[in-house]
Amino acid sequence: MKTILLVYHYLNYLFKSTNEHGVHSPFIFDLLTNVIYTRSDFYVYQKIEELREKLLDSDQQIKVKDLGAGSQFQKNNLKKIKNIAKNAAKNPKYAQLLFRLVNHFQPSLVLELGTSLGISTAYLASANSKTKIISIEGCPETAKIASQNFEKLELKNIEQIAGNFDDVLPIIISKQDKIDFVLFDGNHRKKATLDYFLICLEKATENSVFVFDDINWSDEMREAWQEIKNNNQVTVTIDLFFMGIVFFRKEQAKQHFIIKF
Repeated sequence: MKTILLVYHYLNYLFKSTNEHGVHSPFIFDLLTNVIYTRSDFYVYQKIEELREKLLDSDQQIKVKDLGAGSQFQKNNLKKIKNIAKNAAKNPKYAQLLFRLVNHFQPSLVLELGTSLGISTAYLASANSKTKIISIEGCPETAKIASQNFEKLELKNIEQIAGNFDDVLPIIISKQDKIDFVLFDGNHRKKATLDYFLICLEKATENSVFVFDDINWSDEMREAWQEIKNNNQVTVTIDLFFMGIVFFRKEQAKQHFIIKF
């Protein structure tokens, strides 16, 4: 039933979506043509994707501590690395979009909620070696594998924090003057998503970029996405079906774009 509903919502998304030719906002048009739709093959892509292939071939098992809504695919705690890489790691299309977003906006700090095996983290960190990445992962064993992957990729700008988002996120936010870029990719429950959004919103500026993964993962996530769009501080959003991007640009009228991707 969940798959059928997802297909239904995806078909509805395709019907409503547009591309750069249907957009009249200069800011969004530029973002679509130079970032979202660009097919530039950056040099780091191959290195990270080679690592992904190794993870997809790994029979190593780890004990997973899942603090979020859980996996749609496996419910037992003991999981193979290759299954986590297949079902939890962001696919190349969206992971590489994260790289391009960081490369375009050049944030000084990126906060990631949900490291998993570190594929998305690696893309975020590779976009700019001067950008500091703080990545939180609730499962210590998964975080350990991610740390090993960062070493293999020789990434030095990542600070890993293992712990429950509820406990560590407020502490991290309290230490920052501002939050430039946030990837919400952990707990896929409505209340948790909105709670983390509001915590990060305290340090958002008009130049901040918030990215939400799996906005159509469930009815709860669709409801959370709608509430985020309705927030008074949010001015512009982009719905890519599997990912939502939020902006706080004060000079722009409130607009929500459904973009074919």
